[in-house]
Amino acid sequence: MECKVLPDGWKREEVTRRTGLSTGKTEVYYYSPDGLKFRSKPQLAKYLGDAVDLTSFDYRTGKINSLLLRKNKSQKGSLDGVKGVKLCDSGSAIPVRRTASIFKQPVTIIKTQPDSKIKNDLKHSSSDKPKQVFWEKRLEGLRATNIDQEFYESFDLPKSMKPVGPNVGPETALRSVATALHLHIKPITGQTAGRTVLEKNPGAYLDTKQPLIGAVIITDDEIKRQEERVNNIRRKVAIAVTDYENSLHQI
Repeated sequence: MECKVLPDGWKREEVTRRTGLSTGKTEVYYYSPDGLKFRSKPQLAKYLGDAVDLTSFDYRTGKINSLLLRKNKSQKGSLDGVKGVKLCDSGSAIPVRRTASIFKQPVTIIKTQPDSKIKNDLKHSSSDKPKQVFWEKRLEGLRATNIDQEFYESFDLPKSMKPVGPNVGPETALRSVATALHLHIKPITGQTAGRTVLEKNPGAYLDTKQPLIGAVIITDDEIKRQEERVNNIRRKVAIAVTDYENSLHQI
C-alpha cells in the first residue's frame, strides 16, 4: 500500500513470518518508486538524505509520531547542556576533524586551598626492578669467548676483597662487584654484617645494595700504590703524545 508520509510513489508492505524462530512476527518493508527495497529506518534516511525529515517518522506504522520529535529535542537539549556544544540539525554540515593533540601542552596547577597541610609533593619511588637474592649465582659456570671460541682470561679479586655468603666463590663475588660499580650510586663498602651471621641467615642480614664481599678497609699503603700506578700511566701517555706530535712535524 502507498505511504502518504513519504514522497509520491513510495509503498509500504507488511510481511508476517511463517517459519523459523520468529514465526508470527511482522516485518515492515518500504519500496521506492524505482523498486528499491528498504528494511530499516537508517536505510531510508541514508537514501533520502535531506529531501525528507524522518525525525518524527515511525517506521513500524508509517505515520508521524509527535513523541519521537519531543524525545529527539529533549536528548539534543541535554547534550547541549552537558557538552556546551550546539548540535546542527542539518545533515549537510561539513565534518570537522577533532583529533586529540599529540603535542605536550603546558599545564598550570591552581590550588584552591593555599594553606594546605601537605608540605611536599609526592615523590616517585625508585624505578629499579627488584632482584633476587644471590642472583649472581645464576651466572656460575658461564664464561665469555672470543670469535675463535677461546675463553677470555678471568679477573681476580684484590686480596683485600673476600667473598661472603653461602657457597659464594670468587667469580660470583667479582660479578657482584662489577654490577655495583656500574649500577649503584652509593659508595661500595661491602657487607657490614659478620661472616658467621651471613652464613647462618643470609636472607635476614644480607645487604642487597652491596656486593657479596666482606667489609672493605682501604689502607694508606694501598692508596699510595694506586697513586704511583696512576702517575706512571700518565707519564707513559705524555711520552706517547709527545712522540706522536714529533712524528707529525717530521712529515
